[in-house]
Amino acid sequence: MLPVIALVGRPNVGKSTLFNVLTGTRDAIVADVPGLTRDRQYGFGRVGPVPYVVIDTGGLIENATGLEAQMRAQTERAVAEADRLVFVTDARAGLPPEDQFVARELRRSGKPVTLALNKAEGLDADVAGADFHALALGEPHAVSASHGQGCESLMEQVLSGLTPQPAESDADGAIRIAIIGRPNVGKSTLVNRLLGEERVIASEQPGTTRDSILVPFARDGREFVLIDTAGVRRRARVADVVERASVAKTLQAIDEAHVVILVLDAHDTVAEQDASVLGLALERGRALIIAVNKWDGIPEEQRAEIQRQLSLKLDFVPFAPLFFISARHGTGVGELMKSAVRAFEAAMRSLPTRELTRTLEHALGMHQPPLVHGRRIKLRYAHQGGRNPPRIVIHGNQTASVPEAYTRYLANLFRKTYDLFATPVVVEYRTDANPYDRERRGGRAPRRKGGATRRKGGAKRRKGGAPRRKDGAPRRHR
Repeated sequence: MLPVIALVGRPNVGKSTLFNVLTGTRDAIVADVPGLTRDRQYGFGRVGPVPYVVIDTGGLIENATGLEAQMRAQTERAVAEADRLVFVTDARAGLPPEDQFVARELRRSGKPVTLALNKAEGLDADVAGADFHALALGEPHAVSASHGQGCESLMEQVLSGLTPQPAESDADGAIRIAIIGRPNVGKSTLVNRLLGEERVIASEQPGTTRDSILVPFARDGREFVLIDTAGVRRRARVADVVERASVAKTLQAIDEAHVVILVLDAHDTVAEQDASVLGLALERGRALIIAVNKWDGIPEEQRAEIQRQLSLKLDFVPFAPLFFISARHGTGVGELMKSAVRAFEAAMRSLPTRELTRTLEHALGMHQPPLVHGRRIKLRYAHQGGRNPPRIVIHGNQTASVPEAYTRYLANLFRKTYDLFATPVVVEYRTDANPYDRERRGGRAPRRKGGATRRKGGAKRRKGGAPRRKDGAPRRHR
């Protein structure tokens, strides 16, 4: 399971800015206004030696009332579900009483705490951190989230002692499928239908499943592991302390899965939290399938409109197939599992370099990349760089200037050519080294066509031509 890291501190010390740096996103709203973040924000960490889940929090405030009390409750839940804590402070504000209160609360949690002195750009780290030694939380780490300074070393300290947990071997052929979605959409009912028994509790009461449950089973000669997750509900409505880890567990389940099935209720609209968790699964590169449950209860005259609305709201994952099912009665469930197997095989497919390069040449023949400063972007060859998701690495010149629209064009073409069903395709670019850079650095110039090399001083002897004098005129033979 991925470790969970919570960013904690009083309001307006830069936690959201640090969250954006660590996740490589702009998911957290940043402004110079105290208390802007109120709910917990989750993301996958990218900065550091191992992958992890990171949580942005609103802030811990002593004697909080009203909205501030709700914000404190959300932060306390983040502390409870985290494995390690980052205490974010303001290096320019010294050590106020509010930070001393936060330090007491974090020590009480009994979890490892790393002290981060934010906004430390241009300051002497020893001087800025002198007062913070009184908190007895170890050596302060000076960082500047707004400039990205010190964040790598900070996370090396936070994650020290942790090693990347390799996924279970795929050699046994077990397909890991995470069932995600909001509470009461029928996730547990779907799991029971797939298993053919009442393996997990299914109830009309929302939030029956409290944790991620791993269930191995066999179907049609294939081995599977189903991961039934707790529902991801709107965080403002999560009041039960028992549910404190539901979102983090869902993100961990997404990371461990080969295929993610998002379950929606046909009677409800696609909510913001549905799109958010789907976006996180997309960011992680997992094969995606969308199951619209309780379809049997929808009148025929309403079905076309519901399908149209779903297509509009889920247009950011056009490759994810839609299945309209009834988990209670089993309608469409068989096709859903066949598609999960097909998605797994697509996500794990090996793609030969020769075929990928041939497909790239075909793509270039149909639609060339645009000109950059009057020069054409040149894409030369492609090879596979990874699986789950399929990662295609393309080498060429001026690759940093390839437009996003052209990258989508290539990804869609690769997906169609190799039947990469239900899976995102990651296209990466590598710029080939220019061999003439060696000449500018004082190295030996490459040989030119025909074997001639440029002589010292720039003169070149032409094959079969008359020798030249120092002034450049040809010598006369007498």
